[in-house]
Amino acid sequence: MNLLLIVDDYLPDSTKVAAKMMHELASELHSQGHDVLVVTPDSYQNYRYLPRHLDILEGVKVLRFPSGRLKNIPKPIRLVNELLLPFRAWRAGKAHFANEKIDLVICYSPSIFWGWLVYKLKKLWIPKTYLILRDIFPQWAIDNGILKKNSPLTKFFLFMERFQYNQADIIGLMSRKNLEWFRNYFSGKEKLEVLYNWASDRPIVLDSKFNTTDQKSYRRQLGLEDKVVFFYGGNIGHAQDMSQILRLALKLKDFSSAHFLLVGAGDEVDLVRNFIQSENLSNITRLDPIPQDEFQKMMIEFDVGLFCLNRNHSTHNFPGKILGYLVQGLPILGSVNPGNDLKEVIEEANVGFVVIAGEDERFAQSAVSLLDKELRKKMGTNSKQLVTNKFSTKSACHQILSSVLNE
Repeated sequence: MNLLLIVDDYLPDSTKVAAKMMHELASELHSQGHDVLVVTPDSYQNYRYLPRHLDILEGVKVLRFPSGRLKNIPKPIRLVNELLLPFRAWRAGKAHFANEKIDLVICYSPSIFWGWLVYKLKKLWIPKTYLILRDIFPQWAIDNGILKKNSPLTKFFLFMERFQYNQADIIGLMSRKNLEWFRNYFSGKEKLEVLYNWASDRPIVLDSKFNTTDQKSYRRQLGLEDKVVFFYGGNIGHAQDMSQILRLALKLKDFSSAHFLLVGAGDEVDLVRNFIQSENLSNITRLDPIPQDEFQKMMIEFDVGLFCLNRNHSTHNFPGKILGYLVQGLPILGSVNPGNDLKEVIEEANVGFVVIAGEDERFAQSAVSLLDKELRKKMGTNSKQLVTNKFSTKSACHQILSSVLNE
């Protein structure tokens, strides 16, 4: 089949989990004999004066179209650039779209603004369409008080959101609880299913000669050779409520072996920076985003994968970063909003501890438990097995294609 994948961020420049997930999906589909084209904005390089930029990444064709930046910029600028995504993509790719029949469009959300592009492609070729829904915006922004429920801007976002949903033949949500919630939220779509996040089950392996005393070791560079490092990689924003990790670090400040490393950017970076300074914390370090290959190497060196979700979410997210931790055999420590079935998945597989956001004492007790090396080793072994059993890229490909063919 001729497959078209649409995503707002992609490798090799992106440090986002979604970019890595979609490339792994595209690579697996390509390895199965399908002709795959990824359409994605180029918000990193200076291709503004080219009609399009087509390259090959590990066998996958990637059409990069000119775009302004979409990540870690002021919200009004991001809104304008996201609004223009489908129009810029169509202008850059319409000649290619017209010459090659598309059998299946797989669209990743966020963003909520791809609907018009999918609509145009359906008018052209009548392909099957599958929406991988990972960010139910604007609902989470309403939940957290970022948007007013009845404001004109919110109503516009809701219109664009529903327009995008209506273009999909099938919508894949990331968990059972999310699907149950979504059935009530959007009653107009009959074909819904759980599509778990996925990851390659092949961990990154460092050279056998590498050790933490190596000059290139992140442990050595950051002075963390004798620490148990709780590693957080990804967005540092309202949806996560990073104050949870900051309070955790404060509670563990007297445990000399514990250190927290946050790698990423977002709208709560200033909150993190100011808290560290005001509390004079020496057990927490924040770094700016780094390239994906370096991010992988960094993750290998550390001890516990850390995540958090805002308690006010009414939807039930499954952060993609968790799979990266599991693949590398890290035990998990995290917090979720009430009712999120991610807690059950993690704890039933015995790969870590998950608390309800706001349960600061339990969060701290769980972190202290993970200072035990033998417990971390046991949970790390379980982590790798969980990926193989439940979250493999092959499983995701098989499910998407089977669902479309049977639709």
